Amino acid sequence: MSKMRAGTLYVVSTPIGNLEDITNRAIKILASVKYILCEDTRVTKKILNKYNISIKMISYNEKNEINKISKVVSDLNNNIDIALVSDAGTPCISDPGFRLISYIKENCLDVNVSPIPGLTAGVAALSVSGLPSDSFFFVGFLPKKKGRKKKIKELQLLKCSIILYESPYRLKRTLIDLYDILGNRKIFISREMTKLFEEYIYSDFQTLIERNIQDNPKGEYVIIIAKEGYKSE
Repeated sequence: MSKMRAGTLYVVSTPIGNLEDITNRAIKILASVKYILCEDTRVTKKILNKYNISIKMISYNEKNEINKISKVVSDLNNNIDIALVSDAGTPCISDPGFRLISYIKENCLDVNVSPIPGLTAGVAALSVSGLPSDSFFFVGFLPKKKGRKKKIKELQLLKCSIILYESPYRLKRTLIDLYDILGNRKIFISREMTKLFEEYIYSDFQTLIERNIQDNPKGEYVIIIAKEGYKSE
């Protein structure tokens, strides 16, 4: 008796703001799977409604993913295709999904994990930053407390552009912390990318801090930091 084919876990990139920034293939995959693992079902529902997709959604985030892995893996082993999405951009890039895929790679060799590529906020911001993009280091979110200064000190050693994500409630504090350790550098900040009120700032740490830039409670930030000593040509 032949062994049942395992299903596929599709890692699907979704828009980072504008709902039209999604590939045709991503739409087809979302409409074809048995169910969709969502960081927040309320956010994913907006995408599904726009493209008239009626597929079951299951909450899958940092708080519950460990408890969900066994059921998801069991379904995949029983030839069920599943999609994994985050609220915005590509799953596993500072978003849930890593633990599930790591488990599959270690324990379920018959399960196929297939990327459906699209946007990531960090690369999109870097492309319009005006800072060197030939080499960069992606940090994601800095630690909130423990290990925060140590992590920033590690960034001093890098000889390339640095990409950070930050909460809308911690921008000012983060700029000050980065300036205190890295010194004054050219930076680019983006907020609400691809949306109606998208905002971009090209400046340096000292200027923004002296300007007393304020936190904005709407929209996460992407911060691009130039390497030490960089001067625009």
